[in-house]
Amino acid sequence: MNPIWLPASLFGGLFQAWRTALQQRLRAELSVSGAGLVRYLYGLPFAALFAAIWLWAHPVTLPAPSAAFLGFALIGAVTQMAGTILLILAFGHRGFVVGTAFSKTEAIQAALVTALFFGERLPLLAWMGIVAGVAGVLVLALIGRGITARQILASLGQPAALHGLGAGSMFAFAAVAIKFATAELPGLDVVASALVTLVVVMAMQSLLHLAWIVARDRDTLRAVGRTWRSSSQVGLLSALGSACWYTGFAAAPAALVRIVGQVEVVFTIGFAHFYLREPVRWQEAAGLFLVVIGVVLALIATH
Repeated sequence: MNPIWLPASLFGGLFQAWRTALQQRLRAELSVSGAGLVRYLYGLPFAALFAAIWLWAHPVTLPAPSAAFLGFALIGAVTQMAGTILLILAFGHRGFVVGTAFSKTEAIQAALVTALFFGERLPLLAWMGIVAGVAGVLVLALIGRGITARQILASLGQPAALHGLGAGSMFAFAAVAIKFATAELPGLDVVASALVTLVVVMAMQSLLHLAWIVARDRDTLRAVGRTWRSSSQVGLLSALGSACWYTGFAAAPAALVRIVGQVEVVFTIGFAHFYLREPVRWQEAAGLFLVVIGVVLALIATH
């Protein structure tokens, strides 16, 4: 396991929380589809720049893309797009923090998928960390309520929970697909394989989303152009965050990367409080504590 996965996961959480906060601000000017498009369309030039700089500094011969690579990249692109749209929809029901919190069940979903279908095993402490982290995000999602089994079940039927859980599922499948895509680039180091995969995935996402908008919602395309200043910031942070996530996936088990990446929730609370002016309640503090415990347990399990 390449040790670069740890800083990559931590910085991925930071950049993603920052990008999501900016993206939520864009919802006042753009549709759900438009807010999703900017992360791909404006992120692609930055991703290409990152890849070009790395390949210039570490010259290698790029392998021809195989059918397997393109297939995994396409699955990753489509599921990540679906997850992003579901996450943005979740914001509209119970707020920025809650939408992100429910999507963080992605960690346990990724662990279960890789364990059941791909034989990827994690230490017991890592599983304990997953459980603690998921408990933490459920506490965050149940702000202002008593934490009882009945209320947890009731909350799971709400639109915010359903959209957030759906987003988590899509992100889990995307993480697994992207990991397999990076493995289909022989001869490249971990970072190079991650950045090349990122460029291909973002290009696919931009083309797919643009095609849909041109066919169905051209007003959104004009709005995306008008908001280029804010949208370019979202694109930069999206490219930075995805570059970190992809590097983590290439270097370590996808579930482990996402466990540590749950520190994004900590950053999310900070951005929600200081940037979006949402109040921080005691339930959020309790949830954050559990999330941090989950991350610590995962880190202990890897050493």
